[in-house]
Amino acid sequence: MRKYWAIAKTYTKTQLVWRADVIFNMIFTISRILFAYLLWGILFQGKETVGMFTFHGILSYYIVNSFLSQLEMSDGISGEIHYRIRNGTFSKYMVIPAGIELYFMAMELGVVLFYLVFDFIAAVVWIFVFRIQFVFVTEWSVIACAVIMAVLGMVFMVQLNYFLGLLTLKYQGIGTFLMIKNNLVSLITGSIIPLALFPENVVRILRLLPFYYVTYLPSMLLTGMCRDEMLEGVAVIACWCVVIQLVIRGTQKKYFKTYDGVGI
Repeated sequence: MRKYWAIAKTYTKTQLVWRADVIFNMIFTISRILFAYLLWGILFQGKETVGMFTFHGILSYYIVNSFLSQLEMSDGISGEIHYRIRNGTFSKYMVIPAGIELYFMAMELGVVLFYLVFDFIAAVVWIFVFRIQFVFVTEWSVIACAVIMAVLGMVFMVQLNYFLGLLTLKYQGIGTFLMIKNNLVSLITGSIIPLALFPENVVRILRLLPFYYVTYLPSMLLTGMCRDEMLEGVAVIACWCVVIQLVIRGTQKKYFKTYDGVGI
């Protein structure tokens, strides 16, 4: 485990070089909250609630969801793997004394640990700027389930992006797969509109997909809602992590032995 912790620390230090990225990341977090404040401020005019949300409740949801969404930064993994395979340099990951998938997980951990503080600061600042009566659950069991679910959700996203990158071993391009994934993530993680406002039949279907548990359900739990789903949510996202891990192992076993490392 020490070697993976060393990889994580290396990538944490690497982020210090790209200071502009930190600024833009905080701006993006702020822009989401500002958008929510303006949009829902209009929708809540003359209303106490919309769906199951109060005005301050839905702003609290957007703050938590934006915080979790900004911590999920595994998109670059699929692009990195695609680039390396296409240029014949993926072999470097195959010869280092570390598991390839665990290497990328450690890399993601290092990046997340670096941005964790800055995203938290951005969220807290806007709570005071907008004078939001921040809604946050106080039950430790709910908080623990939400944190476990969010961590498993980030692990799943690393696994998914790693798998999509590996598809370069079979397909010339993976742009279509990435487009489908990005559209699903934007919609089903609730970063645009809380899924609780969707028709119930639609929500039942979305509960079957792993993206529902990446940031949406943890955000709902941390703002005091959907408590009856917390144990089921942890179980479902854990099962998805196991399923995609089996798919990854099958893909590696099938295609690694045919990879010659000379590019395309």
